[in-house]
Amino acid sequence: MRLSPINHRRWQIFVANKRGYYSLWVFGLLFFITLGAEFIANDKPLLVQYNNEWFFPVLKAYPETRFGGEFETEADYRDEYVAGLINEQGWMLWPPIPYSYDTIIYNLPTPAPSPPSTDNWLGSDDQARDVLARVIYGFRISVLFALALTLTSSVIGVAVGAIQGYYGGKIDLIGQRLIEVFSGLPVLYLLIILSSFVTPNFWWLLGIMLLFSWMQLVDLVRAEFFRARNFEYVRAARALGLGNAGIIFRHILPNAMVATITFMPFILTAAITTLTSLDFLGFGLPVGSPSLGELVAQGKNNLGAPWLGISAFITLSLMLTLLVFIGEAARDAFDPRRQIQ
Repeated sequence: MRLSPINHRRWQIFVANKRGYYSLWVFGLLFFITLGAEFIANDKPLLVQYNNEWFFPVLKAYPETRFGGEFETEADYRDEYVAGLINEQGWMLWPPIPYSYDTIIYNLPTPAPSPPSTDNWLGSDDQARDVLARVIYGFRISVLFALALTLTSSVIGVAVGAIQGYYGGKIDLIGQRLIEVFSGLPVLYLLIILSSFVTPNFWWLLGIMLLFSWMQLVDLVRAEFFRARNFEYVRAARALGLGNAGIIFRHILPNAMVATITFMPFILTAAITTLTSLDFLGFGLPVGSPSLGELVAQGKNNLGAPWLGISAFITLSLMLTLLVFIGEAARDAFDPRRQIQ
C-alpha cells in the first residue's frame, strides 16, 4: 500500500526520531511476545506425544484417564504420577517457563518469597508464584486494558468534542458545564468507591474508568472544530449542499484527528498508571490476577525480597518510557512545522 505524500512525509519524520522509532519496535516486539504468553509461560506442556498420539495441552484440556490415570479431571502435568505415565510411553515439550501466572510452586529451595534461581529467573512472590510469569501476563493485560480504554474513550471524546465545536451555542454551553462538573470530581476516590460496590474484573474496571477518561480529548477536538468550521473549504462545502454529517466526517474530522493521534500515547500511559494504582491499593483486578500493581504492593510489603520491587519498577518504567518516546515521535510527525532532518 502506497502512502499519500503527506503521510509519507509524516512517516519520514517519525523514522528520523530514532528514539521514538526504535521504541516502537521494542514495544511492538514485547507486546507481540506477551500476546502469546501461554506459549512462553505455562504449567501445561506445549506438546505431548503419548502412545503414538499427539496432544496439545496448551490449547485443549485432556482428562487424566487419557494418559492412563484414574481421574476424569484435567491432567496435572506437573504431578510426578501423571508425568511418569506420559514419559513411560512418550514425552512432553514444555514452554521456556514451566509456570503460569497462578501456578503454586511447592518445591522452592527457600520459603516464599524465594530469590531468583535457575528455575525461577526473577524469583517467586510471597504466594510462591513465579515472578517472571506474572510479569509477562501482567504486561499483556495492562497493555490490552490501556488500549481498550484509550480507543473507546477516544471515540466518545472525539464525538462529544466534534458536536460541541461544530454546533456551538447552547449545545456547547451545556456540554461544557457538564464537563466542568465531571472534571471537578475526585476521579481516583470515585473509582475506589465504585469498585467497592461490585466484584471488580476487567470489564467492570474498563466501564468505570470510561466514565471519566473520555473527557481528555473533548477540549482538544472542540477547539479544532471551532477553528475549522468557518474555513473557506467548509463554507464552500456547505454552499454546495453537503450536509452537516458529511462536513464533519469528510472535511473537519481528518484535520482534528491529527492532534488527537499525537495525544493518544499519553492517554495510554495514563490508563496503565491508573490501573496499576488501583491494583496497588487493592481495588483493581480480582485477587490472583497477573497484575503489575499487585507486584508493586508485594515489593512494598516484602522489603527483604528486593527482586519483587525491582521487577515491577523495571517493567513499568520500561513500558511507560517506550510509550512516551513513541508519543513524542508521533507528535513530531504530525507537526506541520517540523522539517525532515
